[in-house]
Amino acid sequence: MAAHTVPGYSPGFKKPPAVLRLKRKRLRRSEPPAAAAPTPPCGAAPRGSSAPIRRNPFSSLDNAPRWAGTPQPLERARRPPADGSPSAAPFWQLLEPVCEDKPTRRAEPSERTDILSLTDDLHSPAAVPEVPSSPKHEFPADWSIKTRLLFMSSQPFTWAEHLKAQEEAQGFAQHCRAIETNLPQSLQEPKLSTELRCAFQQSLVYWLHPSLPWLQLFPRIGADRKIVGKASPWSQDEDLQQVLMSDWSVSFTSLYNLLKAKLCPYFYVCTYQFTVLFRAAGLAGSDVITAVISPTTRGLREAMRNEGIEFSLPLVEESKMRKLKNSEVNLETEGANSLEASNSMEDGEEPAPSDDDDESFSWLEEMGVQDKVKKPDAISIKLRKENHEVQMDHKPESLALVKGTNTFTLLNFLINCKSLVAVAGPQAGLPPTLLSPVAFRGGTMQTLKARSINAKARVHLAYEDIFSLEIVGPVMPHSLHALTMLLKAAQRGAFSGVFYTHEPTAVFNTDLDNAAPALNEKTVHKDLPMCGLHPKTLDQLSQRPTLRKSSIRFLEMKDYAYTWKS
Repeated sequence: MAAHTVPGYSPGFKKPPAVLRLKRKRLRRSEPPAAAAPTPPCGAAPRGSSAPIRRNPFSSLDNAPRWAGTPQPLERARRPPADGSPSAAPFWQLLEPVCEDKPTRRAEPSERTDILSLTDDLHSPAAVPEVPSSPKHEFPADWSIKTRLLFMSSQPFTWAEHLKAQEEAQGFAQHCRAIETNLPQSLQEPKLSTELRCAFQQSLVYWLHPSLPWLQLFPRIGADRKIVGKASPWSQDEDLQQVLMSDWSVSFTSLYNLLKAKLCPYFYVCTYQFTVLFRAAGLAGSDVITAVISPTTRGLREAMRNEGIEFSLPLVEESKMRKLKNSEVNLETEGANSLEASNSMEDGEEPAPSDDDDESFSWLEEMGVQDKVKKPDAISIKLRKENHEVQMDHKPESLALVKGTNTFTLLNFLINCKSLVAVAGPQAGLPPTLLSPVAFRGGTMQTLKARSINAKARVHLAYEDIFSLEIVGPVMPHSLHALTMLLKAAQRGAFSGVFYTHEPTAVFNTDLDNAAPALNEKTVHKDLPMCGLHPKTLDQLSQRPTLRKSSIRFLEMKDYAYTWKS
């Protein structure tokens, strides 16, 4: 016992004589009994035996029970926790005692509401996403459809609660008459500002067709599980399906006419397989009407070609141009024609088919094995090309762009396309969903759902009051921008937001024509005077998209300047 008082003495250390005595002691205890006994199951000690109980190898060394006769573990096998706490070491330390890069343990999901967890995520330094280094006074246009917005601020959102009947009616009237609302940079008492509350109601309005209150008509891609079990009397009634499609065709044509007359800035056609975004001339950096379709399939593209619709695949062409530029750079660095041929063979590129293919196989005839070697024929080459084309189906790269007068041909094609409507499943016989920022024939006025939530959020080591505003529904680009303009004034230039995107629409942020000259701002305002958008929103949506195939998922304003993460 005196040895324990010696400085630096480790109780786990054994001198050689002590180790030998310990081994002899183990051998005496592990001697089998004279009478044969039944073999116990693996890992269990026989009853009545003096053998020590085996320690669970999956338990930590510190918490393992010390049975009589069990040697103490060596100190070098112990790995105390980094924080010095007496908690048990994880199992990976037993397997890798010399490993220094320890994996971080994922926190268990807590039983809290979404708002509480999101407030913690937003204020956690490790969870806040990267943002641009230089703040901007305007964020880029986001042409994707959002399904949910969650804004947070240190200032309350009481101004968005319990709108009066007159304020709600005034907001609807302002929307229908396209009345502009210009608020000051900062509002001292947002709750008392009737103008702010009316503008908030105005920003929540959108138009929908068809309108079936018991069905959620957006999103349509992957919505079978939400629609299954709901009443659908048209699914087995062909006459009713024809009536629904006829009514839908009238509404679709009405929207296109409004778009052509520049009285509607854009609208969406949401089918169960793909989504189409029609944009008026002057938006997204284009001087003609455009329609983008995503995702597409080889069958849809072939059907469009057969109808005489001219379209392009911008992302595929961009990829080809990038490869071409890379190959040109490689050729310049190599500098010799002989090396060019060798490089093409090293890259695995197949040479283009030539007219001398028959002559190139003449040596096979000389050897007498021409019948045993199958030459690639035109059908094989075509199948290989089709296989490459099918590989991009249902992917963002399958985005198709239709421009100018071809959009009218696309309109007729979609109206008469039988594959536009599902023939089986929960969405059978249900026409596509039309979403528009302005009124159209057969459209139904709808409003996004909004609610404010107050919660406590952990900021560093303390809890602070966090106020949030949640917006649910198909949030189109104009609504997102209108809401941020209101929040800028009501929250005194400081708020943050988390956005949930309908992923198939994120690819709509691709810049479709890099070579086209930039549109003149005066020309845009002259061409789209009555489209129903606020002038600042129109300025934003007229710019060329810069988000490529992604969308804004986190937006923050500090001191009236935006930073974002896509």
